[in-house]
Amino acid sequence: MPFKILMVDDHKTMLIGYKSILEFNDKNLELDVTFSHDCEDAYTIITSSDASSYDLVFLDRSLPPYLDKKIKSGEDLAVLVRKQLPDAKIIMLTSHAEAFVIYDIVHKIRPNGLLIKSDFDGDELLIAFNKILNDETYFSETVTAALKEQIISRGYLDTIDRQIITLLSKGLRNKTIASELGLSDSAVEKRKVKIKDYLNIYKGNDEDIITECRRLGFI
Repeated sequence: MPFKILMVDDHKTMLIGYKSILEFNDKNLELDVTFSHDCEDAYTIITSSDASSYDLVFLDRSLPPYLDKKIKSGEDLAVLVRKQLPDAKIIMLTSHAEAFVIYDIVHKIRPNGLLIKSDFDGDELLIAFNKILNDETYFSETVTAALKEQIISRGYLDTIDRQIITLLSKGLRNKTIASELGLSDSAVEKRKVKIKDYLNIYKGNDEDIITECRRLGFI
């Protein structure tokens, strides 16, 4: 069965290039790709009766809007995709490298992949695609740096949060961590929920926290 992808970008030549690159995927998938060039057309596709068959949606952040439905960008389309196609993976592409923009996209949309257009080439796009096929999340270099900057600058992780992360990385469990830090087991668990939220980890476990913190350079 073909792997169905919806690609939304107002630059037609870019879409053709993305499709050509992804055809070299590790799993030798046959790709069935639909192109869309603006928010109105994408809205029609996403809300159609057969949209649930899409496995992956590629979204550029900056797109011609569909004001009648208050769809102004790829971010708005991503929210719609999450609602209409809950099983579809989302890769977002953007030219905006500002840390607060990147953090908001990740925190609001929780995309499976986010790449800054100036960051990646064909090889990296293919790496991102292959990782996402394996249920991993992929952020390009600028995205990772921006997330780290925002988490640090906004003081999201306090001293106790950082201690919990360090102890988790040493293989300790809630009860031992609680004893080490003078907290209750439930307090540690609540802290871990908060940590996962700030790290944009959805339904993850302790290992996911450790992996993300290592990727961001916190441990």
